Amino acid sequence: MENILASIITIGDELLIGQVVDTNSAWMAQELNKNGIWVAHRVAIGDNREDILAALEEEFHRSSIILITGGLGPTADDITKTVLLEYFGGRMVVDEGALANVKWIFERVLKRPMIERNLQQAEVPDTCVVIQNRRGTAPGMWFEKEGRIFVSMPGVPYEMKGMITDDVLPALRKHFQLPYIAHRTLLTAGVGESFLAEHIRSFEEALPPTIRLAYLPNYGMVRLRLTARGEEKASLDAALQQHFGQLRTLVAEWMVADEDISLQEAVGSLLLEGGKTVGTAESCTGGYIAHLLTSIPGSSRYYKGSVVSYANSVKMDLLHVAMPTLANDGAVSEATVREMVRGALSLLDTDYAIATSGIMGPDGGTPEKPVGTVWIAVGNRQNMLTQKMSFRFDRLRNIELTATNALNLLRKFIRDAPEPQST
Repeated sequence: MENILASIITIGDELLIGQVVDTNSAWMAQELNKNGIWVAHRVAIGDNREDILAALEEEFHRSSIILITGGLGPTADDITKTVLLEYFGGRMVVDEGALANVKWIFERVLKRPMIERNLQQAEVPDTCVVIQNRRGTAPGMWFEKEGRIFVSMPGVPYEMKGMITDDVLPALRKHFQLPYIAHRTLLTAGVGESFLAEHIRSFEEALPPTIRLAYLPNYGMVRLRLTARGEEKASLDAALQQHFGQLRTLVAEWMVADEDISLQEAVGSLLLEGGKTVGTAESCTGGYIAHLLTSIPGSSRYYKGSVVSYANSVKMDLLHVAMPTLANDGAVSEATVREMVRGALSLLDTDYAIATSGIMGPDGGTPEKPVGTVWIAVGNRQNMLTQKMSFRFDRLRNIELTATNALNLLRKFIRDAPEPQST
């Protein structure tokens, strides 16, 4: 079966200057891949007529599907629609469905009067099929040219995702004969990408042509994804399951989950299974671990709260870290994070607690404790586990890596269920 190739064009000056991060392309590429469509090219361009026309023509010669986001707003710099009219020909007309949608949003939702600029959002080239926007005012547009499909959508992620899910992908599945694609993903932590690759080299080399292995590293974790692609669903699924089972066995020592979930989801599942709760006492991470845990729906069933004890006075007053501990060992020390865990367990009344204290940078380091020095502790009322980390990155990445290692330390602590002993 011939590969169906797609190109993604994102339009907007704000993307080029870094004012807005392009998350649209990554999300669209993932959804296309799930449906058997391979993304051949991604390009970001500014709100410039010549650049948009050149990109349309270049991708026309590259791919069968061209997805375009951005430049459909009501302001003068939003020129995508007029350039599409120039490229595909025709004339601008008012789409009655889009007009009714714009009026409804302003009258019923926004409750404010419309101006002519807002009404113009219902205008589209008569050479397109309109995709109604159920989440905003700017309609999408479906064009066809010499067997190629062009789809223009708003740059607002929420609106674009609605169109892709509800309209674009179902239409593409009808238009093209797409291959079957299946993925199986597992998450590892505490092992580097290079070491993993060497460890499973023989396995990777023995994979059949229909199955590919991808390494997806991120902040101390590595996802391993097997992708099967072909026409025979049953045989592909069977082969994929067999090889995924082999992979699970090979990396069992570092495996966090044998599904495509985040570390915080894996920790949450462990807590739910045991009917346990957790709280956090965060110094250097400033509440970031709490943010990760509470980003998961339903986390209120196992997460109770946090103390962001950035100042030593808060460590002493709320978590009852002893003044001699801070004076003799310092805030960034094993002794301090152990006392922070004890204080959090008592104050938050949880089964487990996580504590972090470190020097995130760029300043604050000393020869004895340079920037990137971090102490982490996790524990319950019977046992405790600590870990010292030495990072070498910028402040944000140091915080993210600390949070990842803290969650993974808690995961291992729960998994290993140590016997009660004096702390």
